[in-house]
Amino acid sequence: MCSAIAARQSDATSQQDEIRHNWSRSEVEALFALPFNDLLFEAQGLHRRYFDPNQVQVSTLLSIKTGACPEDCAYCPQSTRYDTGLEAEKLMEVEKVLEQARAAAATGATRFCMGAAWRCPKPRDMPHVVAMVKGVRDLGLESCMTLGMLTPEQAGELAEAGLDYYNHNLDTSPEYYGDVITTRTYQDRLETLDHVRKAGMKVCSGGIVGMGEEQTDRAGLLQQLANLPHHPESVPINMLVRVEGTPLEDEADLDPFEFIRTIAVARIMMPASHVRLSAGREEMNEQMHALAYFAGANSIFYGEKLLTTANPRANSDMALFARLGIAPEQRHVERVPQDPSPQFYDATAG
Repeated sequence: MCSAIAARQSDATSQQDEIRHNWSRSEVEALFALPFNDLLFEAQGLHRRYFDPNQVQVSTLLSIKTGACPEDCAYCPQSTRYDTGLEAEKLMEVEKVLEQARAAAATGATRFCMGAAWRCPKPRDMPHVVAMVKGVRDLGLESCMTLGMLTPEQAGELAEAGLDYYNHNLDTSPEYYGDVITTRTYQDRLETLDHVRKAGMKVCSGGIVGMGEEQTDRAGLLQQLANLPHHPESVPINMLVRVEGTPLEDEADLDPFEFIRTIAVARIMMPASHVRLSAGREEMNEQMHALAYFAGANSIFYGEKLLTTANPRANSDMALFARLGIAPEQRHVERVPQDPSPQFYDATAG
């Protein structure tokens, strides 16, 4: 009995040691440089220490306000600066959002994510999004929102309403960021994450690969995320979806193995986080999906649409799950406790 207790304590200590916040760029680049089989072996081993390897968390994403965004993100068809043929839509009515949430729950989703194309919410918008959060929670679903930048007061209001997760991606490395976005700074994004964390919500933050960046930029993105005082509980890794009319419409394809490497390195650096396959899954075949799950991806967006771009049909995902012996995750996974008092993170440090 004593030896069993000691073994569990030793394992807990080992897991604590694996949750790092001091990664150097050279260390991350060394992970990317590992032989592919060695990298996936290490990632799969860590994945099994923290998660059931045959469960995947399933989320559904709904655009609650589409288009007319003033930002200049080079990948985004919702920017007013680009002619992509997208029709702008006003903020959806609360009951229509809840109808979609009920449908998502009926098809197996456990988290309902709502996205609005805003630079930041206006005061007049907050009562409506708060009502959406409360309604989704009443349906028994986890709730997530992405509304652009938040003030500390807005973050507090969403937290008080019961919002579980807030999504705000860093997109890429600090060095490459200015080639993609000029209307908000990297530090702006980090400040929003800091407001969200201090308000008591969980963080969903990742990035986009295939935007013309170098491997060192993918390493830089993951370094930034893993060196936050708390790792994001959810880390979406998006593959660029090239949309006609955006500056990145002619960007070359990213090597699929490089995408899998990014998943595996994210798993190694943030072993207790859910790593999510997000945009770009429409272009991935079943074999690439299976390899991503083996590399440590254990969350997906489920359904036919991600905000404004296509996504594999829900029944295709479930059919692949059945063939792979994977089941949708039905419960929260226990994570190793981290320091409960994060300090503000400066992108210029480290």
